[in-house]
Amino acid sequence: MLTQLINGKILTPQGWLKDGSVLISDGKILEVNNSDLAVIGATVIDVKGMTIVPGYVAMHVYGAFGREYTEASEEAFEIVTNEHLKHGATSILPTIYSSTFENIYKAVSVCEKMMPKSSIIQGLHLEGPYLNPRMAGAHWKDVLKDPDVEEYVPLLESTDCIKRWDISPELPGALGFADYTSKRGILTALSHTEAEYEEIKAAYAAGFTHAANFYNAMPGFHKRREYKYEGTVESVYLTDGMSVEVIADGHHLPATILKLVYKLKGVEKTALVTSAVKYTDCPYEIKDERFVVEDGVCKLADRSSLAGSLATMDKLVQNVVKKAGIPLEDAVRMASETPARLLKIDDRKGSLSKGKDADIVVLDRDLNVRCVFANGKVVDGTNTLIH
Repeated sequence: MLTQLINGKILTPQGWLKDGSVLISDGKILEVNNSDLAVIGATVIDVKGMTIVPGYVAMHVYGAFGREYTEASEEAFEIVTNEHLKHGATSILPTIYSSTFENIYKAVSVCEKMMPKSSIIQGLHLEGPYLNPRMAGAHWKDVLKDPDVEEYVPLLESTDCIKRWDISPELPGALGFADYTSKRGILTALSHTEAEYEEIKAAYAAGFTHAANFYNAMPGFHKRREYKYEGTVESVYLTDGMSVEVIADGHHLPATILKLVYKLKGVEKTALVTSAVKYTDCPYEIKDERFVVEDGVCKLADRSSLAGSLATMDKLVQNVVKKAGIPLEDAVRMASETPARLLKIDDRKGSLSKGKDADIVVLDRDLNVRCVFANGKVVDGTNTLIH
């Protein structure tokens, strides 16, 4: 089947293309050009001057619609994935927060079953359980531990679906962990950490190439008695090759910090992430005495820490454009191209280029999602607004 999107402002790797068209065939982008003349035999969709951008890549997401990936069930994977897909996340790396290895193996099994069925799920993201308990935040301390080679090596030798793993680099055994995971092609990220400059240097050399939840669950510039010390934040800035991600939900970081990250790390090294939890788009009230949802964000019940966002990928793009004043093309790249490259799926995802998967999002002038294509097929519930 041949489908043609016409009369749109198209974001290509070379920049904006006005009044062009995108031609889709067999789930792939056949052509992106500057002609909006209808192609014979194609189903033509007129987007009426709206904006056509690549599908978003959600590389850090826990849940939505009352469910979470850590449940390690096919039903939960389907529900969460479909909910984020409606908001333009055409590629998702399901996140499993600190858990027992028994549950991690279950999640791996589910992910391996789901990946052949879905073009959306790109693998698994593990956060913890190798985290510094002093910086644990919403991770439950009873499952936290130091890296154990007798645990993670058998796990990683049993599967290829784990694509990312976040741990605290200052823990005993963390550098050996990073050396092993990075050599296996796994994106290895520092997270929930107190590491300072020398530790960050050693971590980067060992294979930690990414900073998760940048600014959150990590210290910045600080004092100990009369002397001042750089924090993890400044150390990451000084490590030129290290990429970062920011939770741009409007609550985890102020707009000024989003501007600063954009200015210092740049589009190529910055990814937008949701860190969305099960309360996101939830149609019913969830009662859990451990958490409270207020002010548009999830917090620990004692309000000592944020516990995740309620954002979706489209909201991140809106926030960095409208609140931080970042150009739309750069906001979209940080939500699509950059995470795709970090996850090594940019040969088929992350930009509107000939031969890549036809993962496409149509945005109106307020940057609301009006239509989503995943592998060339219109996602249910997203197609009526452009007709």
